[in-house]
Amino acid sequence: MTDLPPNTALPTPAEPPAEAPTETPADGEAEAKPEVGVGPWEGEWPVGEHWDPDLLRDGDRRNVVDQYRYWKHEAIVADLDSKRHEFHIAIENWQHDLNIGTVVRTANAFLAKEVHIIGRRRWNRRGAMVTDRYQHVRHHPTVEDFVQWAEGEGLAVIGIDIFPDSVPLETYDLPEKCVLVFGQEGPGLTPEVHDAAVATLSIEQFGSTRSMNAASAAAIAMHAWVRRHVFQQPVS
Repeated sequence: MTDLPPNTALPTPAEPPAEAPTETPADGEAEAKPEVGVGPWEGEWPVGEHWDPDLLRDGDRRNVVDQYRYWKHEAIVADLDSKRHEFHIAIENWQHDLNIGTVVRTANAFLAKEVHIIGRRRWNRRGAMVTDRYQHVRHHPTVEDFVQWAEGEGLAVIGIDIFPDSVPLETYDLPEKCVLVFGQEGPGLTPEVHDAAVATLSIEQFGSTRSMNAASAAAIAMHAWVRRHVFQQPVS
């Protein structure tokens, strides 16, 4: 803002335009909200241990793909476990990062092996949209504990952040067995994780902002792994 001389009167802000009147529906004509999911199963019930009789009877209103409609929760998790990808996701949580729920939801979408919370155990699950029920989430109280676990599992620790020694994600050949680590919004990765990482990757940006939202960065990095190891797309 430009500095003004003392006692300079500021212009009175213009009043916002009046809102257009909303049309009230007539009695009995209230707008119906679309129902989520499917209703009770029609016809003879299917046979199999994975079917949930309560859902078959009452309907399945969960946010699941059609393949898993009417399945028991534990049956869905077991089926996902049989085909999870080899990458893990970790995010540091020292100041109750609100991005974690969104990261968990995206990890579920890309079928990550596990999500790891480093630091504070509690995190806001609202952004996960109940996907944490289908995604394994592990807690590590310290960076040291997390690094020891990753080394024991034979996973390469890959940091995602902007450091002087960061290399472009777009041209880095991600290992198949790895854990992608993200710092929390604002501070980014801690020096401890930076030192433990075999590589730190940055995402190329073309606008005026120096960094991007941690949840957005996580989605981009997960998709880069999928392109490399599911679709076999080579890096240049």
